[in-house]
Amino acid sequence: MKFSKLVLPGITMIAVTYGFARFSFGLLLPGINESLEMSEFVSGMISSLFYLAYCFTIILSTVITSKEGPRRMIISAGLSAFVGLLLMSIAPNEWVLALGVLLAGGSTGLVSPPYGAAISLWIKENKQGRANTWINSGTSFGIVLSGLGAIILAPDWRLTYLIYASLTFLILVWNFRAIPKVGASSSLVFKKGNLSIRGVKGAIPLTLASLTLGISTAAFWTFSRTFIEVTGDYSAWQLSGFWVIIGLFGVLGGFSGSLIEKVGLPLAYKLGSLSIASSSIILSFAPENLLMTYLSAGIFGCSYIFLTGVLLVWGIRVFITNASLGIGVPFLLLAVGQVIGSLFAGMFIEVWGYVLSFILYGIIGLAASLIGPKRTA
Repeated sequence: MKFSKLVLPGITMIAVTYGFARFSFGLLLPGINESLEMSEFVSGMISSLFYLAYCFTIILSTVITSKEGPRRMIISAGLSAFVGLLLMSIAPNEWVLALGVLLAGGSTGLVSPPYGAAISLWIKENKQGRANTWINSGTSFGIVLSGLGAIILAPDWRLTYLIYASLTFLILVWNFRAIPKVGASSSLVFKKGNLSIRGVKGAIPLTLASLTLGISTAAFWTFSRTFIEVTGDYSAWQLSGFWVIIGLFGVLGGFSGSLIEKVGLPLAYKLGSLSIASSSIILSFAPENLLMTYLSAGIFGCSYIFLTGVLLVWGIRVFITNASLGIGVPFLLLAVGQVIGSLFAGMFIEVWGYVLSFILYGIIGLAASLIGPKRTA
């Protein structure tokens, strides 16, 4: 299969599920809080639903993909994102918003494992690492577009979500036409994967690293935009620009596959985890300084997408016989960590304030840098 025929629709599907349906919530949260009169604690609870839904659906997707192939789960992901975004756009209260969040968050869990399986099926082996990391970078493109949308449409978050839902439907149709059915070609037969992780060498460090990184990044995704808004004197376009910077620099994370090949997986992981820890700490010391906040956003965007690419490659190397499981395990644990991190972030901020809370999450990121793949990974 031609590289671009699978990778381009893959990038756009990741963009709408991760960028629009999941991570844009932090950008639009101040307007949602004001409209629905939600506290920081309620915001943190609802935000954790993104990750909670992800945890369930990534398990479901990994199992079904391993048995049936990737097409069904990719289409289900697009449908879930579309309905979730539509519900969020019309939410009259926090309960309907929470339902939309569950569906939107679930779409990201559904979409990750099947693309790994699709690449292993239809992309040549020497191009698979590049295909995986570029599809993964679709998150960044989605974040850029969500940031630009907020600048143009601010402060109408309902209209923003409605437009996101419309774009998601179009991309769902594109993927429906682009992803072939397993067995559509006589030369392609999907081999059912082994779902067991018992006794797999390297599985424990991978899961611990993913969990810790998930905790350390949760506060930034959910509350960084609100943090700089309440502590600094920024215009609406500067606040949205903060989000655009996260996405623009995240695109650089698409080169993680090339860097891993040059410096090795252990060093790539170490560089990424130290960088992501520094982003929270930098933001905590200078939230009122536009240059420093944008520097923090750039470091976070680049290092987050880079690290998810590292975890993706690390997972596939650990679970070498099952690409969907290799993606599902680290991404599941990353989401579990983000559930924990989001639940506590709202409470910490209400008790200690933004500065101390972000320093704490930066320290957790530093701890994550101590866990990584070995030279043999």
